[in-house]
Amino acid sequence: MAERRAFAQKISRTVAAEVRKQIAGQYGGSPQLFKNINVGATTTNTVPLTEAVEPVDFEEYLITHPPLVESGPLRDLIEFPPDDIEVIHTPRECRTVAQAVPEEGDTDTHVRDCVRSYTEDWAIVNRKYHKLGTGFNPNTLDKQKERQKGLPKQVFEADEMPDNSSYQDEQDDLKRRSMSIDDTPRGSWACSIFDLKNSLPDALLPHLLDRAANEEIDRHNEEHRKAHRHREVFALHPALDEEEPIERHCVPEVPKEHLGQRLLVKCLSLKFEIEIEPIFASLALYDVKEKKKISENFFFDLNSEQTKGMLRPHTQTAAISTLARSAIFSITYPSQDVFLVIKLEKVLQQGDIGECAEPYMVFKESDAAKNKEKLDKLRGQSEQFCQRLGRYRMPFAWTAIHLMNIVNSAGSLERDTELEMSLSERKGSWSERRNSNIMGRRSLERTTSGDESCSLTGFRPATLTITNFFKQEGDRLSDEDLYKFLADMRRPSSVLRRLRPITAQLKLDISPAPENPHYCLTPDLQQVKPYPDSRVRPTREILEFPPRDVYVPNTKYRYRKTVRLFPIFLFSICIC
Repeated sequence: MAERRAFAQKISRTVAAEVRKQIAGQYGGSPQLFKNINVGATTTNTVPLTEAVEPVDFEEYLITHPPLVESGPLRDLIEFPPDDIEVIHTPRECRTVAQAVPEEGDTDTHVRDCVRSYTEDWAIVNRKYHKLGTGFNPNTLDKQKERQKGLPKQVFEADEMPDNSSYQDEQDDLKRRSMSIDDTPRGSWACSIFDLKNSLPDALLPHLLDRAANEEIDRHNEEHRKAHRHREVFALHPALDEEEPIERHCVPEVPKEHLGQRLLVKCLSLKFEIEIEPIFASLALYDVKEKKKISENFFFDLNSEQTKGMLRPHTQTAAISTLARSAIFSITYPSQDVFLVIKLEKVLQQGDIGECAEPYMVFKESDAAKNKEKLDKLRGQSEQFCQRLGRYRMPFAWTAIHLMNIVNSAGSLERDTELEMSLSERKGSWSERRNSNIMGRRSLERTTSGDESCSLTGFRPATLTITNFFKQEGDRLSDEDLYKFLADMRRPSSVLRRLRPITAQLKLDISPAPENPHYCLTPDLQQVKPYPDSRVRPTREILEFPPRDVYVPNTKYRYRKTVRLFPIFLFSICIC
């Protein structure tokens, strides 16, 4: 074994655990308490100063050594008030007839607790002494506006702009009544004799020279100051800029479901020049500027009962929710770039899309008797395709409505307003025409700018008649192509001129949605209060896809049911 060197033999071998035990035994668990230490005493086992000592547990020390609070006037500032926190349970508001949560089955306990958090009552924690803290800010913006209600507006002479005509008349009158400045005794305008004679004396101050006690004057002035005095006069002054601002917390409101500006769209009728097969339609909102789809699709069926009979082998018993022809769209960020896009589909059939749409562009309703044999042949072919491929769909046509253009136009017209929308000479710009028994039909060309404020709550309801659709070009209309077409609709463009129109007539009724609509279904197909009769044709709320974030808590459990208007299978292939 190798011999140890001399300096290594002098190194202490005391481990850290033994050092901690020595410190805990001598100082009572805290190296801060030096009162129990006998400075003059010597111990045989000394602790080297080079050894690291574990720090004291501060929380444990406070528990074992509670502070001695002496009774006095400032004792309440040291102790925590026991009645500061108050917990109140408030029932949760529910818009629907029943809670939209899944049934409790053999699910996990954690999952059941998460689902129960959407139905339990709100636990509101109130702090009675929160207003006495430095983090409380009573001067919120809403309270500041509420305080300013009813206050008279102060108008100063410097803020008033004199009327040019009256000001000029006064100057002319003064010139007529005044002499020249050189003709006055002292040669100044202020000492003009005629000005002094024509000036009116000031009103005399009553009791100006009367003797009164100082106490009486102070009391009289105090009464005048208190008369019509605002209760919080100093709170009306805006807060000063703080050098070191701190975060001030306000009492939050009870969370509730977020709803944007709501728009009600009723689908009234859909007619073509010829009626040979069922046509299905859908509505959706698109934002051209954000290049996003901001709502889900709303499918509706306006076919007659005779036309629906062509699909009877492929249709089952339809649920009441699939019969909706009215939809409520929610728009959180309304803008001048929002379009209502309408897409039409038909039963998949053999041939190209152009060949399938050719009869709708060639035959007219007035020539039905002349082309009866051809129409019967096309109707027979459609019945065969409906029996074989009634479960499949193919794109047929589409069109779009500039939403804010309609809102602005309807806001300036009467209540019973009809707007006919068509493609004016296929230039891509919308022309709006108003039907009136007195004035007749006149064009209301309108342009909108993105800087204007958008509101969907104050316009008058309007009935739209859309008379033209664009034929579907290609097997599929991509979102990129759709955004280009929508941007070109706001200005004359050669891109839309290449699209072939299909004559049709679609009537829509657009109006602000009522606050509590009857017979309404949520996007989860839950009945909204009030819902008196479950057999009435409902109105669907369409789920919104906001283009930007909405900073509100998710207080509603979204439980989607798999219910379809009809079996939909979109295919972009052609059968040969």
